[in-house]
Amino acid sequence: MVITNEHIWALLEQVPDPEVPVLSVVDLGVVRDVAVTGPDAVTITITPTYSGCPAMDMISMNIRMALLEAGIKDIRIESRLSPAWTTDWMSDEGKRKLKEYGIAPPVNPSGPDGLFQSREQVPCPHCNSTHTELISQFGSTSCKALYRCLDCKEPFDYFKCHR
Repeated sequence: MVITNEHIWALLEQVPDPEVPVLSVVDLGVVRDVAVTGPDAVTITITPTYSGCPAMDMISMNIRMALLEAGIKDIRIESRLSPAWTTDWMSDEGKRKLKEYGIAPPVNPSGPDGLFQSREQVPCPHCNSTHTELISQFGSTSCKALYRCLDCKEPFDYFKCHR
């Protein structure tokens, strides 16, 4: 089998994010580069959503396992911290998947911390209302904040915008 970049990207699209399993690591935008470096060798470059993100070890292991299962033996996974990850790197498909899963996808923030200063800015992923309020700047993971919809009364995570 001849390994191509397209083949590797297709394999990586099947590797789920361990914290939000409806997203692939490609949807999330943490895979920054794929390089076929030999007949059975690849180098994958990843960037964490946060410096010190606890999921990165699991992401690296899941990438390695997917490539090994596909018969690729020589795998190098490199972490790159600069430039820092941004939610701009998330795919539109990934943002759609987040909303369907019940997590508000990132949108442009009005505050320096990536959060909205007005309670009417983060749309509820359940009913689409913008009549929402911030409950906590930290949700189920450090990359999310906890909001509540004031119309349907449902709490929801908001995937914080990072620029």
